[in-house]
Amino acid sequence: MSSGRADRRGTAASRGYGYRWQLAREDHLRRNPFCGGCSSPARPVLAQVVDHKTPPRLKEAKASGDPERIAAAWRLFWSRDNWQSLCTNCHSSDKQRFEKSGRQPGCGTDGRPLDPRHHWHRPG
Repeated sequence: MSSGRADRRGTAASRGYGYRWQLAREDHLRRNPFCGGCSSPARPVLAQVVDHKTPPRLKEAKASGDPERIAAAWRLFWSRDNWQSLCTNCHSSDKQRFEKSGRQPGCGTDGRPLDPRHHWHRPG
């Protein structure tokens, strides 16, 4: 019996994360070893994840059966301009929260929310 998660999402290879991805991921992390979310020169944090800045939504594209949409999703998947190095914490918490809610988490040094769409940024 397979896990429920595997049934819902398919195999890693079917989602694009096979051997070719592993090689590309290793190369990307070798060239960009620090987290783009929380690392700073004063506090470097090693990245463990290569994240797609814009999710390619490959599963949805395949389900649509539209060859152009599928090709566009694959192009986005393999576009290195769409990749960023993240630590596990930034990827698993901040990025996932943003993708689910559409809101950028956190506040600036002035205490105002970072998300420009937050109601505190609306004119009174």
